[in-house]
Amino acid sequence: MLDLTQIDELARRLSSLVPPGLRGESAQELRSELQQNFKAVLQSGLGRLDLVTREEFEVQRAVLLRTREKLEALQRTVAELEAQQQGAASSVPAPPRH
Repeated sequence: MLDLTQIDELARRLSSLVPPGLRGESAQELRSELQQNFKAVLQSGLGRLDLVTREEFEVQRAVLLRTREKLEALQRTVAELEAQQQGAASSVPAPPRH
C-alpha cells in the first residue's frame, strides 16, 4: 500500500520548485494546481508498479530463508542416501559368470 502522506509531501516539494517570480493569487492557484497534478501523476505511476511493503518483504524473506534451509537439509539427506546406496552396492558380490 502506498503512503499517501509521502506522495503529498513529494507533490508539495515539486510544486515549491515553481519559479518564485510568479506573484499574487494566480501564482498560489498555479502552485495548488501543479501540486494536484504532481500528486495524480505520482499516484498513477507508483500504482502501476508492483510494490510491496517492508513488512511483506520481510515476511517473504523469512519464508525464503526457511525454504532454503529445508532444501539444503534435503540435499544433505539425498547425498547421504546416495553414499549409503553406493556403499551397499559395492559390498554386494558380483554374480558369478558362466
